[in-house]
Amino acid sequence: MPASELLTRNRYLLHAGLFVVTLLSTALTGALLFIGRSVAWAAGDTIFNLGGIPFTAAFFADAFTFGGALIAFLTVHEFGHYIAGRVHHVKTSLPYFIPAPLVGIGTLGAVISIREPISNLTKLFDIGASGPLAGFGIILILLTWAMLSLPPPEYMYGVGGHESLIEYIQVTGQFPETPISDAPPGGRLTLGATPLYWILSQISPNVPPLYEMYHYPLLFAAWLGLFFTALNLMPVGQLDGGHITYALFGPKWHARISRAFIFMLLSSMAIGGALTLPDILTAMTGNDLTGQMAVWFILGAILALCTRRVFGGQWWQIMLIILVLASTATVIPSAFNWFGYFGWLPWCLILIFMIKIDHPSVPLVHPLKGRRRIIGYLTLTIFIFCFSIKPFYSV
Repeated sequence: MPASELLTRNRYLLHAGLFVVTLLSTALTGALLFIGRSVAWAAGDTIFNLGGIPFTAAFFADAFTFGGALIAFLTVHEFGHYIAGRVHHVKTSLPYFIPAPLVGIGTLGAVISIREPISNLTKLFDIGASGPLAGFGIILILLTWAMLSLPPPEYMYGVGGHESLIEYIQVTGQFPETPISDAPPGGRLTLGATPLYWILSQISPNVPPLYEMYHYPLLFAAWLGLFFTALNLMPVGQLDGGHITYALFGPKWHARISRAFIFMLLSSMAIGGALTLPDILTAMTGNDLTGQMAVWFILGAILALCTRRVFGGQWWQIMLIILVLASTATVIPSAFNWFGYFGWLPWCLILIFMIKIDHPSVPLVHPLKGRRRIIGYLTLTIFIFCFSIKPFYSV
């Protein structure tokens, strides 16, 4: 076999192998770390035992519903980019899926490699927008399907460790309007509502509370699709949203929009830290003021470094505004609690220091017209409908 054919075959095997491993990783990680329907699984027929743990048909049904839906979204999203690249004769790899067993949701996503510079705005826009549009299409189908097929609240009987909630459902036959949980304070994972999720949640009377939604494998996978779509469509750097913003509005406005968005994330991070970290640090260190001051100094230094990298000579004014907002939030937390989210810290570091804020220049710059401009505005609208300022948090 010629070396080129062998290399091509091995490359195909690599892509296929990563796809299979990532599917298994997301299925098992999602079931073990999130879905957790231990009571329902224990009642099913055992297929095999591993370390004394029974793996039943019900377990695998939940696991692969979650993993299959999530991988379907990632596949459609990345093949949207791939097909657009091939249409424009841009050298593009097949998707590389990235497994992460028992870490997060079991995957770090998927990427394609574009192996040559993109020469004009039309190609940049088409390749950048095609992935989110294709992925959003499949997520809209999955989310609608999940909403229309939701089981009644009694479904939660199959989840262990929810005695108080189950007692409420047994009495009323519905979910409570105010949170009920047996988890200790700060131990209840809650997912953020997005505008699209809220709209579609109106079509079903059995929508679970956001602090229990991850026990529903198809619904949780669809919510994650909204989350990843929003991340990709952030109007920053060379993210898909950055490509679209650059192609729609040009480099000057891309730089402004990108910095405005980073300012919003840094403000949310600072406000979230001001509202949540004091109690956490006190619980961790007691009255160790030295340790607490060290943490605040490090966080202040990170904020200063981020604002300096993004805003240049105006960094100290921007940092002062952010600190004033954070200080105001401690005085009137009810006005800022919806906005403050300390979890943006790692994302800000990734965006600022890895992805970068500015978009590299494109050789042939020309304004987008007609259909492409409409599609561009549509993708930015999709971002708004998929975005949550507080996507994951504990209460």
